[in-house]
Amino acid sequence: MASFRDLLADGRVHVFDGAMGTMLYTKGFFLNVCYDELNLKQPRLVQEVHAEYVRAGAEILETNTFGANPVKLSGWGLADQTEAVNRTAAELARAAAGARASVTGAIGPLGIRIEPFGPTARDEAVAYFTRQARGLLDGGVDGFILETFSDLEELHAAYRAVRELCDLPIVAQMTIAEDGKTSYGTDVEKIARTLTEWGADVVGLNCSVGPAIMLDAIERMAQATDRPLSAQPNAGLPRAVGDRRIYLSSPDYMANYAQRLIAAGARFVGGCCGTTPQHIREIRACVASMQPRPAVAVKRDAAAGPAGVEPAPLAARSHWGKKLAAGEFVRSVELLPPKGVQPSKMVEQARALQRAGVDAVSILDGPRAQSRMGAIPSAIILEREVGIETVIHYTCRDRNMLGMMSDLLGAAAAGLRNILIVTGDPPRMGTYPEATAVFDIDSIGLTNVVDRLNRGLDPGGNPIDEPTRYVIGVAVNPGASDLERELRRFYWKVDAGAEFAVTQPVFDPGQLEAFLKRAGEFRIPIVAGIWPLLSLRNAEFLANEVPGVHVPDPILERMREAQAVGDDAALAEGMRIAREVVERVKGLVQGIQVSAPFGRVDAALQVLG
Repeated sequence: MASFRDLLADGRVHVFDGAMGTMLYTKGFFLNVCYDELNLKQPRLVQEVHAEYVRAGAEILETNTFGANPVKLSGWGLADQTEAVNRTAAELARAAAGARASVTGAIGPLGIRIEPFGPTARDEAVAYFTRQARGLLDGGVDGFILETFSDLEELHAAYRAVRELCDLPIVAQMTIAEDGKTSYGTDVEKIARTLTEWGADVVGLNCSVGPAIMLDAIERMAQATDRPLSAQPNAGLPRAVGDRRIYLSSPDYMANYAQRLIAAGARFVGGCCGTTPQHIREIRACVASMQPRPAVAVKRDAAAGPAGVEPAPLAARSHWGKKLAAGEFVRSVELLPPKGVQPSKMVEQARALQRAGVDAVSILDGPRAQSRMGAIPSAIILEREVGIETVIHYTCRDRNMLGMMSDLLGAAAAGLRNILIVTGDPPRMGTYPEATAVFDIDSIGLTNVVDRLNRGLDPGGNPIDEPTRYVIGVAVNPGASDLERELRRFYWKVDAGAEFAVTQPVFDPGQLEAFLKRAGEFRIPIVAGIWPLLSLRNAEFLANEVPGVHVPDPILERMREAQAVGDDAALAEGMRIAREVVERVKGLVQGIQVSAPFGRVDAALQVLG
C-alpha cells in the first residue's frame, strides 16, 4: 500500500475509516470504559475493528487514540502509560492495514481549556501532545490526523508538537456546529485560511454535524484554501432511542453526500460518530465510481445497445452536430427564457439571430438559480416558430433521475437534438434561496445517461423504443482554481460520452491556450464562451460574484478607465474587449458561444460582427 504521503501526492480521492468508538460501543464496551486503554487490554478486538474497515474499503486508518493524551488518560489513572497506549495503537492499526491501507495517528483535544481561555499555557499543551505524538511515531504511523478541535489555539499546539518531532503529513480538522462555526465562533473560511498558513497538508472538518451541514461548509472552505480538503461527518445527528444515542443516517445517504462533498472539493472522505464499515463500504463504492483516471487520451468503451440498434452518427443528428463532425467553425448565442409565459421577446431575438446567420441559439436553464420558463419548452417554441436550431442547457440541480428521464425523452420526441449538460447554480444564489437542490447525479453521470439513451438504453440498461439523437455537450472551466481537478472531471465527461464542450466566459486567451494544451488529448471540439461586458459594474460582478469566471485585472482596469468617461464608453470598451478575445481564440477552438447579458442580443450581434 502506498504511504499517506503518496496518497497526498497522487491527486486522487481517498477514503478514511469510520468511527472506532461506535464499533467498540456496539461490541459491548459502554462509556464507563476507557476506549484508548483497550489497545492494551483488548488488542485483538481493536485490531479486528480496524480490519473490518479495511475490508470495507478504507484506504486510511486512524489509530484508536482520540483521547490518548496524558490529560484525558489521567482521569483513568493512565497518564504514565501515554506512550505505551499510543505506540500499541499504532502497531495494531499497522497490523490490520497490512499492504492495503496506510495509518494515521489520531490526536484529539486535551479536554481542558488553554490560554487565553483557560489556565493551561500553550507550551504546556504542546508538551502534552508531544508525549502522544512520540508514542504514535514509535508505533510506525504514516502521518497524523488532528481532529475534532473547536479551539484553533489548541489545534495549533497539537500541530506544533507533531511538527517539532517529524515532517510526516498532517491532516488538521476542526469541528463546527449547525451554524457553520466552532463553539468559539470561528467561521470555516478563517479555519481554512489559518490551517493553510500554518502549513497543514490537508485541512478539513469532522464530527458534530451530519453531511448536509458539512457540505455547505466544505464548499465555503474550498474558496479559502488551495490545500486538499477532508470531510468526515457524523452519520447525521444523534437521536435518543431508549437510553442510547443512535445515529440514523443510512449508508446510502452518507454515500450520496460523499459524492457531493467530493464534487465540492473534498479529496479525503470518511465518517465520524455513527459511521460503520457498511457506511464506508458504500462511500468507497461511490468514490470508485467518481475516481479520476490518469490524464491520457480517452478511449471509450461504451455500453452496447440492443441488438441491431446503433447510435446515429454525429453528423446525422443535427445541423450543429454536422458542422462539429466536419470540423467547421460554429457560432451560437445564449438566450434567456422569459420570466413569465409570454415568449414573444425571445422569439424576436431568435429571429434576429437567425438573420445574422448563427448556427444555433443556446437556451439557458435557470441561470443564477432564477425562476424562468424551462429551457426545453423554450427551445420547442423557437424551433417551431422560428425554425432555428437550439442547444438546450440542462442542469443536474432541479430534477431527480425520474424527472430527468421524462424531460429527456419528451425533448427528444419533440425533435430537440442538442444538449449542454451543466451542474447548475446553487439555489441560494437565486430569488428562492430556501429552495432545495436535488443533484441525484452530477454532470458526468447525466452525460452517461444521455449517451445510453443515444444507444437505445435507459439508465438501468433496458431497451427503449428508439434511440435518442442528442449531440452531447458539457461545460468546462479553463480558469478553474483547481485546474487538475477540472481536467480530471473533463476527462470523465469525455469518457462518459461528451462530444463537444463549451467554456466559461473567456477573458484571458492565454489562459485558454494553456488549458487547451493540457486538454487537447481529449480530442473533442471546444467552443469558447464569450461575454460582452456592458459596464464596469457588470465586469466587477463577473469577477467577484460568479463562480468559475476569471476576469483579469488588466480587463477590469480597462473597464474602469472607460467607465470614468461614461456608460457609452464603457459599453464600447466591453464590445472591443470581446471582439479582441474572439480574434485571438478563433485559431484555438472550433466555435464561439456569445452571451447576451441581460438579454442584450444587440451586444452579442456586435461581437459576432
